[in-house]
Amino acid sequence: MQPVAFQDRLAGLGLAIYAAPAFSLAALSVPLYLYLPTIYADDFGLGLAEVGAVLLIARLADALTDPVAGLLADRWPRRKPWLLLSLGPMAMAIWALFAPSGPVSAASLLGWSLLLYLGWTGFSVPYLAWGADLNQAYHGRTRVAGAREAAVLAGTLVAAATPALLGLSGPAALRFLGIVILVGLIPTVLLACARLPEPRPVAPPPLAPKQAWALLRNNAPFRRLLGAYGLNGIANGLPATLFLSFISDRIGAPTLAGPALALYFCAGLAGVPSWLWLSRRLGKHRAWRLGLLGACCAFLPAPFLGAGDTAGFLLLCLATGLMVGADLVLPPAMQADVIEADSHAGGGARAGLYFALWGMATKASLALAVGLAFPLLDWAGYVPGTPNAPETRALALLYGAAPLLFKLAAWGLMRGYALDEAALAALRPPPGDLTCPAAGFSPPPPPSSLAPSLCSQDAAR
Repeated sequence: MQPVAFQDRLAGLGLAIYAAPAFSLAALSVPLYLYLPTIYADDFGLGLAEVGAVLLIARLADALTDPVAGLLADRWPRRKPWLLLSLGPMAMAIWALFAPSGPVSAASLLGWSLLLYLGWTGFSVPYLAWGADLNQAYHGRTRVAGAREAAVLAGTLVAAATPALLGLSGPAALRFLGIVILVGLIPTVLLACARLPEPRPVAPPPLAPKQAWALLRNNAPFRRLLGAYGLNGIANGLPATLFLSFISDRIGAPTLAGPALALYFCAGLAGVPSWLWLSRRLGKHRAWRLGLLGACCAFLPAPFLGAGDTAGFLLLCLATGLMVGADLVLPPAMQADVIEADSHAGGGARAGLYFALWGMATKASLALAVGLAFPLLDWAGYVPGTPNAPETRALALLYGAAPLLFKLAAWGLMRGYALDEAALAALRPPPGDLTCPAAGFSPPPPPSSLAPSLCSQDAAR
């Protein structure tokens, strides 16, 4: 398909319209993952074990829907109908979960959670793929991702800080956030669908499953990027999972959690323009590698922080917040480049599938972070709620030292990344030319019926 790119004079308005729904989607993640489990267990009386089991089932089912959503989004490549189709169930589930009007049970929690995750995945995959469609320029994709992830940071900050500022807690806070999310999400989605361009719907030519898998397997930039993204996701997931325990039991300042989170997200939002600037001058993958090293440097003092080191911890939040913009903005922009390269190699238009695999990697890395952290802390004898105990040393190492290993592994994996601006330009043949070099690809021979539409490697090179 041939996406309709933003005109330069409309870039600011168009980017803002596209990014606006991401604000509410990010605001949704905060109460869903932080508030809802505790409120349903304590205030609604379901119990921790029951709530944990229900949400585990819902999240496992959610992970399975990503590839299905990606394949459907590519098979019927109109983005707007998928967004509108998913919006209704998602809105119904948000209201039912955040402001329940009747008795609450495990069955109702499971049913509405499944509907919410289904709608959220059905919305997110085509929404991300739409961002890749809207601008095909190498740096234009970074601007699209930057605008979207800036809205994500802003939405997360608002959802995390507003209930405390208004003195809301428990079910009242959950209901308030549900209203804010719906009031923001519905009109911004409708506005985006009404005002933004959409690619002409051209379904990709069908590929046999064996060949489709071979194209993915032989896509070297995709393998490197997905591997590095997963490793970095574990690195970011460990401190996110252990944040409250670290600040409460290691630093001994649980009341500092709110201000520290606000500082972190404000720094992340402020740092996005700098990463956009660096990506234009260094290239996306070089700028991201710089961000990975910067985050490692920022985390170096973390294992050595102890009781009362509140100033040091706030400086840590500031420094790591400035680095997180690179993680949020640059990998998704590179993913859009990988999708174009896949099209030239014979994959057709498969943005939905690629972003679905991206979503699965995100969920898997977060799950692995939890799966690593909690058993290791239990093995080390750490008991939550025991400030300054000797076992908090293991907490400090997992919070501050383990992420360095994963980030350095991601940094090393991206060293050989070949799909920069020049390589991507070389993949685009001039009109009438059906051959081009393929940076990092070794695609299998395509079926003869697809040969006229491919950009394959020149065997003579």
